[in-house]
Amino acid sequence: MNTFSRLLLLSTLLFAASAGWAGDTPDLFVVHKIRQEAFKKSQVMEHLFYMTDVYGPRLTRSPGIQDGAQWVLEKVREWGLDNVHLEPWGPYGRGWSTSYFSAHLLEPQYAPLIGMPLAWTPGTDGVISGTPMLTPLDWGWKIEERERALADFIEEYRGQLRDQILLLRHPPHLEESAKAPSERLNHEQLSKRAQAPKLVEPIEIDPADPQVPDDPYDRERFYAHAPRPVREQMREKRRQQLYRLNQFLVEEGARLVIHPAWRGDGGTIFPPRVGWHAEDAVDPPPSIALTPEHYNRLARLVKEGVGCRVQVETRATFHREHEPANAVAEIPGGKKRDEVVIIGAHFDDVVYATGATDNAAGCAVMLEVMRILKKLDLKMDRTVRMVLWSGEEQGLLGSKAYVKAHYGDVQTMELKPAHAKVSAYYNLDNGTGKIRGVYLQENDMVKPIFRSWLRPFADLDAETIAWRNTGGTDHLPFDRLGIPGFQFIQDPVEYRSRTHHSNMDVYDRVQPGDLMQASAIIASFVYHTANRDELLPRKPLPEAWPVEARSVNEESAVAGRP
Repeated sequence: MNTFSRLLLLSTLLFAASAGWAGDTPDLFVVHKIRQEAFKKSQVMEHLFYMTDVYGPRLTRSPGIQDGAQWVLEKVREWGLDNVHLEPWGPYGRGWSTSYFSAHLLEPQYAPLIGMPLAWTPGTDGVISGTPMLTPLDWGWKIEERERALADFIEEYRGQLRDQILLLRHPPHLEESAKAPSERLNHEQLSKRAQAPKLVEPIEIDPADPQVPDDPYDRERFYAHAPRPVREQMREKRRQQLYRLNQFLVEEGARLVIHPAWRGDGGTIFPPRVGWHAEDAVDPPPSIALTPEHYNRLARLVKEGVGCRVQVETRATFHREHEPANAVAEIPGGKKRDEVVIIGAHFDDVVYATGATDNAAGCAVMLEVMRILKKLDLKMDRTVRMVLWSGEEQGLLGSKAYVKAHYGDVQTMELKPAHAKVSAYYNLDNGTGKIRGVYLQENDMVKPIFRSWLRPFADLDAETIAWRNTGGTDHLPFDRLGIPGFQFIQDPVEYRSRTHHSNMDVYDRVQPGDLMQASAIIASFVYHTANRDELLPRKPLPEAWPVEARSVNEESAVAGRP
């Protein structure tokens, strides 16, 4: 071998090493084609328009999600995708929708009230008008504090609520807005996210009576080390406390319950959750939420003895006519078509707007990924499957059911043959923000692979590899069963400050460039995963979960937020 050949071989090996593994160097010609299609011929905002403005909101087992899912199936059939179908799962409980809402302050001066009916609460059966009664319930997060507050509330107001309109909570205090509502992750924040999370010392927890500590450090230790049965016990206690409150309000004959948004200002409402989808749930009286500014005006008028008169009407329907289902479509693979790469996002929302950033944005991106791969006619060894989930907002129910039906049971770790055929599951569910990297879910073996695949997108600000886990969305059921499941790191933008589970989660809060960037990156990841010589490496198989823990989403959903 001459000197030139040696240098050429050495440079090739160095390039391969810098990219990660020699076999995981990205195909830059394919990346170029994907980027061109994603940015210059994008249809992602058209997908978003239909899912939000036309078919939103999309609460599970409601007419909106049913009609929206049929639109998805028609669209992917137009593109020539295969195995297009709705895959039912259950049991679930009840759907819910509202067809009318009206709220007004009539006296001492007229004003329209900004608000909304709360999901899984009955309608008013006509117009309700009257003077509200202020019944300020101190309803926090800690179980023992909630128990005392609930007992005190019942004792104080028993026999006083018949035919009353209740202002149920303390008026929220609105701080001066000192922080910008929109945020992009800076270098320091991304660098911190790329570091392994700090370790916290174990804390002694009494399983019979777990108490959340007051000290912030001890509280962090508690949530880091509380075993699954303890967390499950705490969630169930919160659920039962909420049901007891609802039962008391119904038995006492309250006509209408008015809540303040538990956070938000300037017309943005983040409503509390007081109803639930389960058939055995205890429903409250007709319930609405108002923006904090409008709720506080009513509370001040009542508290100062001036009084006020309001008029409210809501119309609501509980639905059982459609089974919950996930929407499925595929691009068949070539020589390894029995192996699959799965992408997904949750199609359902929480009904308070049109579910744009949570999570039509993720669904629009995944549809666009499938359109790009099909339009470019890229040859892929493995089958690429898209699944748009329902029931995510109630505890990842659609993805949990799918994983159990196809791949195995986390409670026993009895695995099905298809478990060994999944290379990866990729998820997108953190708002409109562009992708800045990917969470590894502690899978060290994929780090060099993903670093290599992200390198062509460094100019689009996607470089960060975070070893840590991230939770609360549909990659978790795959990860818990030992299938490589990943969620991308995204800019928060206005997710927490304005859109997540609020009345402002609408089309206009989505940034087109972010969705185009995400479509290009995920399409590239899917292509390279589908054509990799081997399946993505897996972590050791997890232990069985004798009692399956609910997701963070479900915990918050039954908490009855303050």
